[in-house]
Amino acid sequence: MDLSYILNELGEDRAAYFNAVAPPIIQSSNFACKTVEEMRYVLQHYTETHFYSRGNNPTVKMLEMKMAALEGTEQSIAFGSGIAAIAAAVLSQVKAGDHVVCVRKPYAWTSKLMRDFLPRFGVEVSMVDGTRAENYAQATKENTVLYYLESPNSFTFEVQDIEAVAALAHKRNICTVIDNSFASPLFQNPAAMGIDLVVHSATKYIGGHSDALGGVVCGSREKINRIFSSEYMTLGAVLPPHDAWLLLRGLRTLPLRMERVAQTTRQIVAFLQQRPEVEEIIWPFLPSHPQHQLIKKQMRNNTGQFSLRLRADTLEEVERFCDSLQHFLMAASWGGHESLIYPAAAYHRKDGYKPSMPFNLIRFYIGLEDAEYLIKDLEQAFQKMKG
Repeated sequence: MDLSYILNELGEDRAAYFNAVAPPIIQSSNFACKTVEEMRYVLQHYTETHFYSRGNNPTVKMLEMKMAALEGTEQSIAFGSGIAAIAAAVLSQVKAGDHVVCVRKPYAWTSKLMRDFLPRFGVEVSMVDGTRAENYAQATKENTVLYYLESPNSFTFEVQDIEAVAALAHKRNICTVIDNSFASPLFQNPAAMGIDLVVHSATKYIGGHSDALGGVVCGSREKINRIFSSEYMTLGAVLPPHDAWLLLRGLRTLPLRMERVAQTTRQIVAFLQQRPEVEEIIWPFLPSHPQHQLIKKQMRNNTGQFSLRLRADTLEEVERFCDSLQHFLMAASWGGHESLIYPAAAYHRKDGYKPSMPFNLIRFYIGLEDAEYLIKDLEQAFQKMKG
């Protein structure tokens, strides 16, 4: 399908809602049947009919159709948050006694799911360095049922060879799940590389305006229906119609936003490479990065996330730099219109607690502002860094 058709027309039966250009928000919890026979049919076909909005909702269904088309999968299913989608995708594939191999250093709440939640129910998890596909093979056991990837992964952006890991999994009849939020479906399509379930935090690039939460799982009809009939309907972490409508609105401008973010990020990184205050830029799209060729193979363009380590001797220097920024917001998440920083220094406490991340590490997200506007802000913060 053409991208323009997916974003602007797919799933939108305008004749059914007065030829309105914008899709409606079907803010109804349930849907009526005219006869007992009709209700009997609906109850037997609840995966594809409208009966109760915890199951199917017309506004949410539009989003699901578009996301499946963008990822090149048969179906998708939408959740109320990214971690709800991740948890449902993982839980749908495991039971007590199973074993999971997960990339090391994923999103924090994915790590919590793997390290703390799954073991409570008898599921063993091995965390591996995902930069070498053979690490997945070496960690595999007779009871391994799932490989989990996040490429690139959070904060330090290590890249996994998606095609190689998927090939390993298929030889062993192991399901693969990947978090594709970093790349967006425009710049990377893991299903085409052999991945079974592709997950997105739609809160990020899909929404694009920092005003809606959501998550999506994309995959085969069999796997999505399996999630629908179990984790989705039972746990109830559904996407509200209004948030689905906001995410649909975000999709309209996704290509324009992604191109803008990609271009501005390249300009910001080029500026930072010249600054003596910067010790290291962690960004796999730099030619000097050891995984540069792999990410070029897997992704069609760069996105807006990178990290850097400041050349700072003290925590106070890092704090002065971060606190002096006027146009970068200090906040979680990314993918919206606003540029952000997330400093690891916030985890270093005054009582002496030190996490594994170095105090001088800062994750950046570049939004839709002009590059020069952001560069001027960085320049004045660098000037104040040394006090």
